[in-house]
Amino acid sequence: MDIVVCVKQVPEVTDAELEVAKDGTQIITEDLEFDINEWDNYAVEEAVRIKEAFGGKVTVITVGNEDSEDVLRQALAMGANEAIRVDEEGFDLSDARGIARGIFQGVRDMSFDLLFTGAQSSDYGWGQVGLILAELLDLPYASLVVGIEIADTKLVALRELESNTQEKVELPLPAVLTIQTGLNSPRYVSIMGIQKARKIGIKETGFDGLGLSEEEIGPKGSSVDSQLLSIPPAGEGAEILTGTIEEISEKAAQIIRDKGGAL
Repeated sequence: MDIVVCVKQVPEVTDAELEVAKDGTQIITEDLEFDINEWDNYAVEEAVRIKEAFGGKVTVITVGNEDSEDVLRQALAMGANEAIRVDEEGFDLSDARGIARGIFQGVRDMSFDLLFTGAQSSDYGWGQVGLILAELLDLPYASLVVGIEIADTKLVALRELESNTQEKVELPLPAVLTIQTGLNSPRYVSIMGIQKARKIGIKETGFDGLGLSEEEIGPKGSSVDSQLLSIPPAGEGAEILTGTIEEISEKAAQIIRDKGGAL
């Protein structure tokens, strides 16, 4: 069972003081810590578990700079066999389709049974790359997968839907799945494991080697005409309503009326 897993290095921003670049196009990341995207970590773990159960190999691929090789090494330490890095030069300000095009060109000639992506990334949160890849590869897909059963040449995926509901779908192989958090418990990666992974070579390529043009990726290939980021201004503190349920309800209703809201 050969599996390709798309991974991404993302900044840790939970407790960070964020600054926006002067041109307003991106967050300044020089002083931020980076790690593997949470959803992608579950995808790597699931791929390695399937490989351990059925045999085969796991290949991880990312679009990023040299620093992003750290997440590839982490995936290799978890049990992946091979790694590919598509250099991010030329992909700056690409939309989800631009990123998907880069990955597609990197894997289109590979033979695999499954391709995993995380359901979304914690930085942009598009939730689109995996679905666009399925379209480009002309493969069946299932999104928000929280359970996988494999038998012979078909797969049953358990999908997370709204309102705590789930759906089972049967797919032929090969197929594309976007992995939701909670599918498994990703294994701990030791420092020794990462050191061993550093001995594994990483295949590198750029958009020139992928046969892509500037019109297909980056700002020229993006469906987003412009981007502007800003830190929201600090507002006044929240107003705490006190009293009985009836009094609080009436106060809340009056605030909505005063602000022009309809009840």
